[in-house]
Amino acid sequence: MPTSAPAPDDIAHIIQVALAPAFLLTALATLLNVFSTRLGRVADKVDLAAIGLRSAGPEEARRLSAQLTFLRRRSFVLDAAVLLASAGGIMTVIAVLTLFVGVLREATTTSVLFTCFGIALVCTAGAIAAFIGEIVLAGHGIRDEVDRQQDHAVAKQTR
Repeated sequence: MPTSAPAPDDIAHIIQVALAPAFLLTALATLLNVFSTRLGRVADKVDLAAIGLRSAGPEEARRLSAQLTFLRRRSFVLDAAVLLASAGGIMTVIAVLTLFVGVLREATTTSVLFTCFGIALVCTAGAIAAFIGEIVLAGHGIRDEVDRQQDHAVAKQTR
């Protein structure tokens, strides 16, 4: 326990240093919002495919089954993105708490602070990478659907 209160300049410096993690938390919250919106879209598509399966013929049932498999993969990638972003947020919060507790105990503050903030940055990068993977999967699914619709249109024209 320190014998005297920290100087106002020291407190101002701690608050300034804590702002960088606050910006990271804002970015993570935005990412989590995007991830949840995309997961909602996946869920809507799963619902539509499941309803369509009830009255589908064999060919349509195969297509809908493949779509459901694809949507399942997308949901797993989104799960990874959400978990990584959440872990990054938790590590950021621990880093900020460590910074403030560090005023009381200087010995281990630096290593814990760098470790937590480092893990937060790695988790954030992983969440972004998982999001990129999900976007690629979504684009692939859209292209497959466009190709299927074009094939269907060509088949109708040749009849």
